[in-house]
Amino acid sequence: MAKYLTLDDVNVKNKIVLVRVDFNSPVDPDTKKVLDDTRIRAHGETTIKELAKKGAKVVVLAHQGRKGDPDFIPLKQHAEILGKILGTSVKYVDDVFGEKAQKAIKELKNGEILVLDNVRNFAEETKDGTPEEHAKKELVKALAPLADIFVNDAFAAAHRAHVSIVGFTAVLPSVAGRIMERELKSLSRVLENPEKPCVYVLGGAKADDSLEISNYVLDNKIADYILTGGVVGQVFLVAKGFNLGKPNMQLLEEKKLMELVPGVKELMQKYSDQIKVPADVAFEIGKKRREIPVERLPTEYPIFDIGTKTVENYSEILRRAKSIVVSGPMGVFENSEFVYGTKSVFEEIANSKAFSLAGGGHTIAALQELGLSNKISYISTAGGALIEFLMGKKLPGVVALEKAAARKR
Repeated sequence: MAKYLTLDDVNVKNKIVLVRVDFNSPVDPDTKKVLDDTRIRAHGETTIKELAKKGAKVVVLAHQGRKGDPDFIPLKQHAEILGKILGTSVKYVDDVFGEKAQKAIKELKNGEILVLDNVRNFAEETKDGTPEEHAKKELVKALAPLADIFVNDAFAAAHRAHVSIVGFTAVLPSVAGRIMERELKSLSRVLENPEKPCVYVLGGAKADDSLEISNYVLDNKIADYILTGGVVGQVFLVAKGFNLGKPNMQLLEEKKLMELVPGVKELMQKYSDQIKVPADVAFEIGKKRREIPVERLPTEYPIFDIGTKTVENYSEILRRAKSIVVSGPMGVFENSEFVYGTKSVFEEIANSKAFSLAGGGHTIAALQELGLSNKISYISTAGGALIEFLMGKKLPGVVALEKAAARKR
């Protein structure tokens, strides 16, 4: 049984419901136009639509960018995009918790939706604190008395102990929205009691994340195998004693990834049979793809992909898997000469009958480019929160919901 409450546990009709979502979207730095509505659509078509349909007075709290950054803009566009997605009129007010915002909330009718301005306009929003500490902040003190229920649907921001994420849970009945619920249920399928064999595919460039994730899922007997690719695979190859050649070793030095080698070496000694590294790699000579087995390293060329033998080895393991987590591509998939490794491994996962979970910006971009998104069981758009969850860390936003549920029970 879930430790948190959901929308199924509350009656929202005629109630003012404060819902924290994650509308944070890519923004064109010059035109200030929102470039992608994925997150707005996700929250809109599930939690917000359901609340409005059930007769709630829906008040939406969200952030966009950070103060001082080019993508720190008001949420007027987000409200307009939400209105188009839902095919209904969505109200917007250029105020977070002042008189204008409070007046707009009081005037809401059943089924209406109001988007408040960027919550990060409140200077103290991004300070970390406990729910009890944040409940005393101006934002919570102004909005909580007007609301009946708080819904946290922002899993992607749940790794932050920010005011709007945890503050309301100390003073209002608080539940998880549908996106939050869906993320937690899907993640529990690959972390708490995964069907075995469970395979983690770790690629891309964030090798420090991969070391922590590998440590956690192997020490806790969650994963049976870790398959490495991309820069992650290169770090693991160095830890195994391979010299990758000047351009590749330089890249790892520049990214400060060589610091991870002792930790990876230790991990690989402990779990030598379960951690798999590339058997061959690919690079470019005269604009053509060339593959060599890792035994023939070093190379004077930058490594851009895993090779054919690695794909065969990884595919064999993936075919037996019952649960798969994929985070990061196998190489420079944006270049058609080097999409092979990512395409082959991702197609194997897409065609598998296993429960598959994918996350991370480059992973999602690669799946979309390859037309495989709809063949993955669950795609998480959470970024940092997903990585922290996979590392076994407690997310403040989730813990706050669990505490609120415990008080109610």
